[in-house]
Amino acid sequence: MTKLSVNINKIATLRNSRGGNVPDVVQFAVNAQRFGAQGITIHPRPDERHIRYQDARDLKPIVHTEFNIEGNPIESFIHLVLEVRPTQVTLVPDAEDAITSNAGWDTVKHKGFLTEVIREFQSKGIRTSIFVDPVLAQIEGAKSTGTDRIELYTESYALHYGVEKQQAVAPYAACAELANQLGLGVNAGHDLSLDNIAFFKQEVPGLLEVSIGHALVAESLYLGVENVIQMYLHKLKD
Repeated sequence: MTKLSVNINKIATLRNSRGGNVPDVVQFAVNAQRFGAQGITIHPRPDERHIRYQDARDLKPIVHTEFNIEGNPIESFIHLVLEVRPTQVTLVPDAEDAITSNAGWDTVKHKGFLTEVIREFQSKGIRTSIFVDPVLAQIEGAKSTGTDRIELYTESYALHYGVEKQQAVAPYAACAELANQLGLGVNAGHDLSLDNIAFFKQEVPGLLEVSIGHALVAESLYLGVENVIQMYLHKLKD
């Protein structure tokens, strides 16, 4: 079964919009796991406009599934990850002012930098994943860095799913197949939803984990968090 990691950034965004600690991101993570989530994902940014660095520290003791921290490996982020030591770190090349992630790494151009960062994280027992576009050359480049996994950036799939879903998923299936052959684990995330996740799971071989936040939180406003998590788990079954 493909694991569901719930990204709780949007819960932090709501908290920060009002001040105080409502909603409580730690309690939300506790509940998400209780409802069946197999991981918790956070993506702290330097301006801490949603998840704060302290949230990562507060979440560490209560995440008993998989703890995934995403982000651009600037110096402060590297220090945070080495301090918290999550299950997995996902390297994302987002600019400091990006609203959300909008591109994968050029794993060929940045091979040296990625290799160095990955080696440091792995030396502390942290599994590494690189956020990549669905391009075969980038999968091969990722392999050369020594990473454990890749995370396929799925915005393009989500955008085109309603127009021609087979064409939309084809590059992802091809990249996953190559990653499997190269011994890389395959994760995916960005704009996946209850509408498009089952087909993606069906067509992408060896999919280990999906990270879903925005859609899951939005869907939960209508259907309830526990119900939505169960719906995702059902769609991700083999």
